[in-house]
Amino acid sequence: MAEKPAVSQDGAAEANGASTAAAARGFFARICAHYKKWWWAHVIVLIIVVLVVVLPVVYVGYPRIAQGDVNDSTLTVTQMIITDPTPDSFHLNQTQVIGSHSQYHPWFDEFDANVTLLGSATPFAVLQIPRVQSKDGAVVRIDQRLQLGNVSAFGEYSKAVMLNEEVTLNVYGRPKLREGKLPKISVTYNKTVTMKGLNSLKGFNVTDFQILLDKQSDGANTNGTVYIPNPTVMILEMGNVTLSLSVAGTPIGQSHLQNLLLRPGDNHIPMRSTVNQSLVINMVNGKNAPYANGTLPVEITGNSSVYNGRELPYFTEALAANRLTVDLDVRKALEAIGVNFGGGSS
Repeated sequence: MAEKPAVSQDGAAEANGASTAAAARGFFARICAHYKKWWWAHVIVLIIVVLVVVLPVVYVGYPRIAQGDVNDSTLTVTQMIITDPTPDSFHLNQTQVIGSHSQYHPWFDEFDANVTLLGSATPFAVLQIPRVQSKDGAVVRIDQRLQLGNVSAFGEYSKAVMLNEEVTLNVYGRPKLREGKLPKISVTYNKTVTMKGLNSLKGFNVTDFQILLDKQSDGANTNGTVYIPNPTVMILEMGNVTLSLSVAGTPIGQSHLQNLLLRPGDNHIPMRSTVNQSLVINMVNGKNAPYANGTLPVEITGNSSVYNGRELPYFTEALAANRLTVDLDVRKALEAIGVNFGGGSS
């Protein structure tokens, strides 16, 4: 019987390799053929997948993240200067600082923001917020002629500043925001800003007081110096301020603070007064004087604030809401003009 030809292992391997390579070429050929025929279907699927993933991120996730970062940010007013006031406007120079811990730093377009005393439904003005990047420590500077949209509402704000240790404002707007190459979106900017108030001018005092024997051209017969503390970050140009003076409900005269510019910190302001001197002398000198010790509890109430001949109703209202009492020692001033206590005039 004839023998079968022997097949070597190398030959078998070569045959298997050729078979595998052919199979591989056949597989890739089928794949290539598939993609050549159905490439458009795969492109559509890819687009759908991209849209399904990207669109929710861009139009849902991105706005939510942006709004959340805006909500978490803070706004601090570090300076506020009110100058050149009129009955319904003034020049505002204000510095604000943004606080943010977000890793994103989008840019806000310039936008208008309504400003309201917290708890009030009526904005008193519209701030023009400049373009700014929202990042920690970013400084926002506002420099504009501020027209008061509601003078009464600003009067309520002015009273709150005068009477309270702290005042809270609401700042509201709908700015456009952009982060990097992402599309621009609108967000709600709704911030509460707490500032120090004048705290009823706690610490107010008359530090110097003289009686003038000769009536002055402006009608003043006394002058002196008042101390006005200002714990706020505000500089206020209030014009000519008139104060009414009384003792136990009895009017004794008026004081005038000319061209009052109230700065942060300690303010020492010259004061001119027109006082009923004979009435004051009778209150502190004589057998039946109710204040024989020479100290008068003088009640001081704001009467008016006038700038360039026009009354500023919002400052007048704030001054009138604050009633001050100063224990004024008039003995030394009276003795300086020759009034002897207990013995009448010399």
